[in-house]
Amino acid sequence: MLSINDLSLQYGSKHIFRNISAQVHTGDRVGLIGVNGAGKSTLLKIMCREQDVDPGIVSTASWFSVAYLPQEITTDLGERTLYEEAESAFADVLAKEQELQEVGRELSLLDEDDPRIEELLNLQGELQHAVEGCDIFRIRPQIEQILTGLGFTHADLDRKASSFSGGWIMRLLLAKLLLQRPSLLLLDEPTNHLDLDSLTWLENFLQQYQGALIVISHDRTFLDRVTTASWELSLGKLTVYRGNYSHYLVEKEQRLELERAAYDNQQALIKQTERFITRFRAKSTKAKQVQSRVRQLEKMERLELSETDRTINFSFPPAAPSGRDVLMLHNVNKAYGKQQVFDQVEFNLQRGDKLAVVGVNGAGKTTLLKILAGLEPAEGEIRQGHNVILTYFGQHQAQELSAELSIVDTVYHAADDMTITQVRSLLGAFLFTGDEVEKKVQVLSGGEKSRVALARMLVRPANLMLLDEPTNHLDISSQEVLQDAMAQYEGTIIVVSHNRFFVNSFVNKVLEIRDGKANIYEGNIDDYLAQREKLEALETEKSETLECNSTLENEDSSSGSRVDKKEQRRQRALEREKLNKKLGPWKKKNEQAEEEIEQLEVRKAELEEMMAAPDLYADQEKWTEVSKEYTRVERRLERVYSLWEEAQAAIEEIEQQI
Repeated sequence: MLSINDLSLQYGSKHIFRNISAQVHTGDRVGLIGVNGAGKSTLLKIMCREQDVDPGIVSTASWFSVAYLPQEITTDLGERTLYEEAESAFADVLAKEQELQEVGRELSLLDEDDPRIEELLNLQGELQHAVEGCDIFRIRPQIEQILTGLGFTHADLDRKASSFSGGWIMRLLLAKLLLQRPSLLLLDEPTNHLDLDSLTWLENFLQQYQGALIVISHDRTFLDRVTTASWELSLGKLTVYRGNYSHYLVEKEQRLELERAAYDNQQALIKQTERFITRFRAKSTKAKQVQSRVRQLEKMERLELSETDRTINFSFPPAAPSGRDVLMLHNVNKAYGKQQVFDQVEFNLQRGDKLAVVGVNGAGKTTLLKILAGLEPAEGEIRQGHNVILTYFGQHQAQELSAELSIVDTVYHAADDMTITQVRSLLGAFLFTGDEVEKKVQVLSGGEKSRVALARMLVRPANLMLLDEPTNHLDISSQEVLQDAMAQYEGTIIVVSHNRFFVNSFVNKVLEIRDGKANIYEGNIDDYLAQREKLEALETEKSETLECNSTLENEDSSSGSRVDKKEQRRQRALEREKLNKKLGPWKKKNEQAEEEIEQLEVRKAELEEMMAAPDLYADQEKWTEVSKEYTRVERRLERVYSLWEEAQAAIEEIEQQI
């Protein structure tokens, strides 16, 4: 269990936390909610002790372990491969296994009357217990399961970890945390670099996770599927809600309605009382009643409405309308050397179309947007329609901002026909007001940088927008405002986004890039998924029909062919019979080894139980006898395991031939 007790934190005049308290128990599933800058990431850093606070503020049980996935990469991967880096999650248990082997080797070299045997046998027992408790024999399958679930391939396992892009390295860091299986997982925006397939896998994994979880995410669907409680950070206060994000929205609105009703009732009572005091203050016959009302007002505990966080409020600047046909692609191909990204991509977009581009990571979504923006060369024909004005927001646009410039200078230098006052007004819509606009980009959070990058894009009116992951680092309320603006936008949009909830509300077409091909589907993401499901069902049905027809054709073959096949079957039966004869002795050896291993394991457990009894140490002769037998059993087990592995390998080889 982890507890936070009266945590307060202040930067200058801004209160990040005001005496907040909370507890985490085993099995908790918490979504940490709040606008960017509310202190969500800071709270996670405090909980995992990456950021210091006064003693006693954060306390944990001795057995409670915490692991933290930050938003940004701060690790040096060196020369290790992907598999080796993932395996480092088991560094402690692997070190114990190495120590156990060294103890075993040392014991095998000692004489039976060596006084160090007792100490080494005790150490060996402790190490053996620790290693077996960590399920060390399933390390590789666990690593492969989690890495492939997060989108890596088996071919990636031997690649240097440092050769992967930032998004893939974040997946690797996430994999290491999942392999460690801590008591509490702290995940800060884990979905930012995941495609739909990996996101679905992670949701399923976290639903089955035995430990506790606190996650910051701006993906509403993800929060709804993996959380059962919501912590809202707002204006320095922490409010706990039962239920996932959708339940939180309903409960919060209900709380605010009750609060507003109580506030309105109290205000009405105050006004009525004040009118009575004003009206009868001068009348001596009403003096007692007036004084009673005055005291009533003085003693009254005044209710206050909760402050609400600011939200972005904007619409895209109008641009000259384009022609009816906006973008035409014909036979567009892209390859890097021998690696084909996509081939013969064709589609047309008309004015007002809003297209979502989907596909697994590496399918070529970002590459396609860069080609359309003129940032990447490609073969084939790409034509823009009449009066098309294009603007592009790249996935890493926020990271490409000049760190030394202020917020206002960053946007003003990109503007064509805007005054500094107009730029300040636009930044106000993105929650940068007053002196905040003078902040250097280098001190901004990831979400603040994304808002600056979006604002910089907006100062140039356009009627064709290319957006690559525009919601990364935007909080949910900001996403919803951007959603509304896109729905009202009269131009054409092409957007790449892993955030299903975000794009579902405004797109009318989906372009799927799969295995180098691109296909257009009418409708939003839900419609696309439904169509994909139908197509996959038809493919399965078609495959089953072909298999059935093939079976019927084989049955209708000529009688001569049947005779040939009968002879072939007879020859194969003879070969199998020979192999089965070879198999018999190996199976017998395998059974004998398994039987002996079982007996030795039982005896080993009995000896360990005897050695754990304090009375044994009082009888030196008995102790020596037991420890010698234990050593003999250990050595015999190793030899029998080798015989069993040899027999097993031979059986597998012969069975493969059969």
